[in-house]
Amino acid sequence: MAASGLVINQIYGVVVVNFRNQSILDGASIDAIAADLYALVDEQAHRKMILDFTAVRFLSSQVIGTLLQVDKKIKAIKGKVVICGMKPNLYKVFETMNLHKVLTFTENEDKAMQALDVFK
Repeated sequence: MAASGLVINQIYGVVVVNFRNQSILDGASIDAIAADLYALVDEQAHRKMILDFTAVRFLSSQVIGTLLQVDKKIKAIKGKVVICGMKPNLYKVFETMNLHKVLTFTENEDKAMQALDVFK
């Protein structure tokens, strides 16, 4: 899944997806990211997912649509996705669109694990 710039690991039953590219603006890259993320849910049925945006500085509005679709797919199988490491300027976009009420955001991966009740 390196073509999409994602690094995917599984920790404590949670799939952790790290975005490695600083910019996610290119349509072909976004399509590859979407395909990889959808496969994690549709084909592998992962129900707990962390999307770590720590490295990301810029993203396209198309990425927002992809995140909403991943969230919808995971909720359909009674799972949860948590987004962490989002830069304040990027988070502000989600806040402006009131998407911070739809999607779950945390500061870092540890807090994301807590939001997924991993250590209970």
